[in-house]
Amino acid sequence: MKVDRRTLLAGAVAVSVPLPALAAPLVTERFPIWPGPPPGGEGLNVRDEVVKRSPNGAPDDIAWPHVGTPMLNVIPAAASNGAAVLVVPGGGYARVALGREGSSISRMFTARGITAFELLYRLPHDGWAAGPDVSLQDAQRAIRLIRAGAARWKIDPARIAVTGFSAGGHVAARTASRFALQTYAPVDEADKQSARPTVAGLFFPVITMRQPEAHGQSRRELLGKEASPERTRLYSAENDLPADMPPTFVAHAADDPVVPPANSLVMFAALHSAKIASELHIFEKGGHGLPMVEDGKEHPWPGLFERFARRHGL
Repeated sequence: MKVDRRTLLAGAVAVSVPLPALAAPLVTERFPIWPGPPPGGEGLNVRDEVVKRSPNGAPDDIAWPHVGTPMLNVIPAAASNGAAVLVVPGGGYARVALGREGSSISRMFTARGITAFELLYRLPHDGWAAGPDVSLQDAQRAIRLIRAGAARWKIDPARIAVTGFSAGGHVAARTASRFALQTYAPVDEADKQSARPTVAGLFFPVITMRQPEAHGQSRRELLGKEASPERTRLYSAENDLPADMPPTFVAHAADDPVVPPANSLVMFAALHSAKIASELHIFEKGGHGLPMVEDGKEHPWPGLFERFARRHGL
């Protein structure tokens, strides 16, 4: 299926979109999020593997079908306002679509004064002991590291958002709702920090594992071909939302051919039912992704998310 290159293909955040009004910050740091081997890898030999996402794509238009060393890319804001955002890319849990040089999404955030941290996270199919929670482990660890290093990066530890795209939206939704879940034993002082984001942004997200709304590839990669009703419910991100879940913004395109927009509708309904501050936008067009530019102007979604996030403390 052909998808417009203006969009973030397959939930990736690594696609370069021409935005002449934005500066072009570079990744200033790239480092492993764990001080040693990641948890739950005993007996495994998972090596980082990179593939090009299209034969004629840009050199940094890459994806990672195997991640042995989860990493953070740091893209500082030129004029920081003290806020930070963890950017969680997609890839259907089969790979992580993230480059090394800083995505157009991150550049959009840094142009708004928000320091961006891009997460390269591990995947369940590589056999980690945490299974479907392995990506959540990395996201929780990343939030704690950002908070612990706030002074170093000149950010406010009380102003850290999480944003997720496609399958990354599932990771981000669970990061927001399962911040109190202990998915790993503490490894250093950073793990004394809270893993609760200030606010969450879920963009064309994978949410539910139930049929028929589920994104088939994400469900298979996360839960296997045959998932019990109990596991299906447990890993459907709309279930059991805590009262102290961060305010959550949800956006999707009605014509998304990959992840049914019903995922966003289900999530918003659950947020509303749980009385979590939330906002939902379903745009008529956008495909699997929301364009950064439409008719020569910035698409509305970045400004809408920024307004929501600032209203809730970012």
